[in-house]
Amino acid sequence: MNRIPIRRLLGLSALLIVVVLPAATAQARIKLITLPVRDRVEVRLDHDNATLVEEQREVPLVQGENQVDFSWANTAIDPNTIVFRVVKADFDVNVLSVSYPPGENSLVWQVSSAKSGSAIVRISYLLGNLSKTFSYRAVAGHDEKVLTLRQYVRVNNSANESFDTANVHVGIGDTFTRPIGLSETKELLIGKFPNVPIVKTYTVNPVEFNYIDRPMNKLRVPMHYVIHNDQRHELGTEALPFGKARIFQEDGRGSSAFLGEDWGDYTAVGDTMKLAIGVARDINVVRTIDKVENKRIAGNLFNYEVTVKYEIENFKDQAVRLDLEEPLVHLRQEIGHHSDRPVQWDVGDQTTFPGGLDKKESRVDKAVFHADLPARAGDKAEKSTHYFQVILRNEW
Repeated sequence: MNRIPIRRLLGLSALLIVVVLPAATAQARIKLITLPVRDRVEVRLDHDNATLVEEQREVPLVQGENQVDFSWANTAIDPNTIVFRVVKADFDVNVLSVSYPPGENSLVWQVSSAKSGSAIVRISYLLGNLSKTFSYRAVAGHDEKVLTLRQYVRVNNSANESFDTANVHVGIGDTFTRPIGLSETKELLIGKFPNVPIVKTYTVNPVEFNYIDRPMNKLRVPMHYVIHNDQRHELGTEALPFGKARIFQEDGRGSSAFLGEDWGDYTAVGDTMKLAIGVARDINVVRTIDKVENKRIAGNLFNYEVTVKYEIENFKDQAVRLDLEEPLVHLRQEIGHHSDRPVQWDVGDQTTFPGGLDKKESRVDKAVFHADLPARAGDKAEKSTHYFQVILRNEW
């Protein structure tokens, strides 16, 4: 019986070798051997919590029974996931059994071979401490109509193992072939999307974005670039994974200015990704509760008519659209009511936003409106006042 050891020693690659021994020593485990190289390695990083490695090797076998010894040290291989498969041989090869020597990071396959010769085998396993993260670099044009989006993957190898050449799958884009060195971190460009149309938005939300000056009831006005992940916007071939984005804008003089960083959420095909680019200092929004009236329905059951007032000034040189989001659970709490019940509400007749409620963007617990703000005239900004009246039904 012949034992063919595959040995991982302190991060060295595990390979296969034929060892021909006298009968008296064939049963003894061999601890140190010279290791040949792998033929091919596939590294799958498309799962967030596990990395699948598949190694292909040409194994020399002798007629009869062989022992294939697979060992590793200081490498985070999950032994319960190791699989041995024969994928090509000109004669019958069968795996008879597998055993785990006690106290060692190793296992031994008992393999029978009808003839002496070489067989192509694949060994797969889950490997820890080999991971990836995604990131983006977005450069908007000077007019903020389109941007160029670059997509990167960073591979971090802390697995105490190296791969001279590996076919790497990260879950998006094409497979790429790269060496992965020991204790190496490598960042690679995997996608570039020029001329992606964007929409620049200005949004207020007293809960999500809070106030920039609470005593004056002055809301914070964050700005975002909104990217639509569809083919009409030069994207849409696959989902955009979660990752940090660094955002720039061309200055019109051949260089670009850094606008900030944000985390881009996972964005399925057809969805939108919003990238924050700072707070608008030249749009003032003052929000106050203007009126609260209650009407008894029955017993302790009331309808509350609440009117929220917005006073808005745009000091920009261009007209913009402002998105106003009103979280209704928070509004109910502001008027002194706390309840775990879902909010039941209707828009009142005294609401003054042109176009009314945005039914597509609104939710059961959030009302969304839009206000078109004219550009300033000279040094003065025109103040516009809008009201949102909401009827909170069946409150007690």
